[in-house]
Amino acid sequence: MGAIKSALSLIPSLQVPGSKVAYQQLPSHDMSHASTPLDESPIMSDAWRKGFSSPRRRLGFLFRTSPKRLVIVTLTVFFTLVLLIGGSFRARRYYAQKKAEERIPYHWELYPRMNGFYNGLRSLVSYSDWIPEQQVESKSKIAIHKAPPFDPVAVNPYPDFSSNEYLKDHEPVQRCYLDDNEKYEAPDVFAYPGIPAGMPAPFWGSYESIGVAPDRCWERFGRFGPYGYSYNPAEGGLGLSNKSAHAGAEKVEEMFTKIDYRGINWGKAQKTCFEKNKRRFNLEGAGGENATEGKKAVKRTAYVLRTWTGYKYTDIQLLSLRAMISELSLKSGGEYDVHLLVHVKDNTIPIWASEETYNQTLRENVPEEFWEMTTLWSEQLMRTYYPGPFREEDNVENHSKSDIHGVYRSAHFALQWFAQQHQEYDFIWNWEMDIRYTGHYYEFHNGISNWAADQPRKLLWERSSRFWIPGTHGSWEKFSQLVERETKERGEDPVWGPVTFPSNGLGVPPSPKENTPPTTIGDDDYQWGVGEDADLIVFNPIFDPSKTNWVFRNDVTGYNTSLETPPRRAAIITVARLSRKLLNAMHEETYRYHHTMFPEMWPPTIALHHGYKAVYAPHPVYFDRKWPLDVMDKIFNYPSAPHESPFGWGEHNMQGGSFYYNAGFSGALWRRWLGAKENGEGGKKTEERGSDRLCLRGMLYHPIKTESVE
Repeated sequence: MGAIKSALSLIPSLQVPGSKVAYQQLPSHDMSHASTPLDESPIMSDAWRKGFSSPRRRLGFLFRTSPKRLVIVTLTVFFTLVLLIGGSFRARRYYAQKKAEERIPYHWELYPRMNGFYNGLRSLVSYSDWIPEQQVESKSKIAIHKAPPFDPVAVNPYPDFSSNEYLKDHEPVQRCYLDDNEKYEAPDVFAYPGIPAGMPAPFWGSYESIGVAPDRCWERFGRFGPYGYSYNPAEGGLGLSNKSAHAGAEKVEEMFTKIDYRGINWGKAQKTCFEKNKRRFNLEGAGGENATEGKKAVKRTAYVLRTWTGYKYTDIQLLSLRAMISELSLKSGGEYDVHLLVHVKDNTIPIWASEETYNQTLRENVPEEFWEMTTLWSEQLMRTYYPGPFREEDNVENHSKSDIHGVYRSAHFALQWFAQQHQEYDFIWNWEMDIRYTGHYYEFHNGISNWAADQPRKLLWERSSRFWIPGTHGSWEKFSQLVERETKERGEDPVWGPVTFPSNGLGVPPSPKENTPPTTIGDDDYQWGVGEDADLIVFNPIFDPSKTNWVFRNDVTGYNTSLETPPRRAAIITVARLSRKLLNAMHEETYRYHHTMFPEMWPPTIALHHGYKAVYAPHPVYFDRKWPLDVMDKIFNYPSAPHESPFGWGEHNMQGGSFYYNAGFSGALWRRWLGAKENGEGGKKTEERGSDRLCLRGMLYHPIKTESVE
C-alpha cells in the first residue's frame, strides 16, 4: 500500500494514447524553494569539467596539421554527433511515449480536450454573443477576422476618487508616481471588450460573484506592454515581443507612454505614495493619528511575496511584480504595500547580527529595484523567535520528517514574525512566486475582499468546504440553499462560533468575545457576519483533513497526544489573506502555547478554534477537458471514501485544472498565453496562421514553474 501511495503522490506526465498533450511533471508537494540552483545540474565527470588538455597536438600528430584535413574531420565528427544525438533523442522519446501509452489513463483523460482557449484576438465576439465551448455544437466553425474586431480599452476598476460621492466619506487621493521627479505616473493597462468565440466557461466559481468584469479578455501587449514587455531595453523596456504575433498591437502601444524602468526604486515609490495619502488611513496600529474626523478610514493591506535566496527573477517575473506594485499600491493611493519576504536558506549567515551582512545578502539575491521593499529572514532566526519547546512526543505525526522550524513545515512562522513587526496593516496577503494572474490585480483582490465581507457567517464553513459548480448548482443563492438542505438531511452540527475541544497542559488561549454568536444558529436569519471583513480568505475549499487521507493531516504539534487530536481544517496552497487579529492569534498560540500545524492547516484551524470568519472565495477555475458536470460534482464534492478525496489520492483529478498545486494545465496555458510553444503547439507561426494571440479572461494560474516567450 505504501508503494501505491507513493506512486499516486507523484504527478505522471499526462499523455493519452493518440494525444500530443503532455504536461510538465510537477512534484507531489512544492519544495522548490528548498532546493539549490545546483540540484538540477547534471553531474559532470572530472574529464568533462577539466576538458581535454591537448586536442590540437593529438590531431596534429594524426594528420600533420593540414587545415583542409582538419575541416573535413571536424565536419565529419559534427554530423556524426548530430546523427547519434538525434537518434538517441528519438529513441528516448519513442520509449517514453510507449511507456505513457501503456499506462492506464485516468477517467478524466478520456474526456474530449477543449481547444477554445487557443482561439485568439481575431475571433473575438461580444459577451452577449459568446457561447462557451461546453455548449457549442462540435461541427460549428468560428469566424476569424483580418484584424481584431474590437479596439482595446483602458481598465479602471478603482472608485472614482475625485467624485463628490467618494469625497463625502473619504479623504482625497493624491496621485502617485514611479519616480522622484514625478515624470512617470503608474500606467493604465488595457483589455479587449469581448471574448474569443468558443472560449470555455470556468467549471468552478464565477466572475460576477467576485466583482470581476466577465465581458473582457486580456492579451500580452495590453496586459504587460505598459510594464516594458513590448519595447526595447534601450528605451527602458524588456524587448520580449520581438518574435510575437502583432495583430492590433500598434493600437495598444499608441495608448500608453513608454516608461524607462531603469533606476526605478519600487520601495521608495510605495513609501512616497503612502506619505502623500496617510490621512486616508487609520494609523492606530502604527501608533499614529486617525483619518480626519467624520471621514471613513481606509484599511491597509500588505501584499507579501514569499521568495528565497537564489531565486531567479526572470524578465517575465519582473513584469508581474511591476503590475502588482502599480495596480495594488500606486494606483490605489497606497491602500496596499507590496513586500518581498526573502528566506535566507544559509542558516550560518547572521542577518540579525550585522547590518553589513544583511545588506550584502540582500544585494546578492534581490534585484536593486526591489531592495527597499524587501525583508530577510532565516530558519535560524525563527528558532530564536519561536524557541518552543516543540517536543517530538507532542507531535501526532511528522510525515515529512522535516524540522519543525523548517520552511516546509512552518512557513507561517516567518509570516507571523513579519506581522508582529508590521501591526500597521489590517490584512496581509501571503502570495507565492509561482502564481500568475492575467487580469487586473486590484479588481481581483478588491472584488474578492468585498465578496468575503458580504458573506453571512451562518453555514459559512459548510459552504466553504465545497466546490461551487454553477453549471450544476445554479446561482450562489441556490448553492447556499443546497448546502443548508444537505446539512440538515445529514444531521450534521454546523460550525457556529469558536469550537471547543478537550485539552490540558498549557491549554489554549481564550477566544475573542466578539467571535461569540449573538444568537443561536436557528434564530439567525443569515445576518450575523454580513458586512464583516473576513479574517481568512483562501482559494481552495476549507476541508476537514480527518475525513481524507491527505498525508499531512496529522502534522499537529504542541497538543496533548493522549487526548483526541483537536478538530482542524485545511486549505491546499498557502496563498491567503489573513487579518491582523488572526495573525496575532496564530502568533500567541505558537510562542506562548507552543502550538503549530502544517502550514496549509494552521490558519484555517486557528480560525476554527477561535471563531474567526473564514471563507473559500469562488474564483473562476478552468479545466482542459469537457467533464460531465454530474461526474465532476460527485468526484469533487461527494467522494465515496477518504482516499477518493480530491485532497488525498483523488488529487489526480486536479491535474487538468488551472489552479491547484499539481495543475499541469495551468503552466501549459500560461506559456501559450505568453506566445511560447508548448507540447509542439502554439508559437508565432501558429498564432499568425490561426486567430492570433490568446486573449483570456482574468484567471489565477498555479503552479508556474517555467515561463518563456518564443
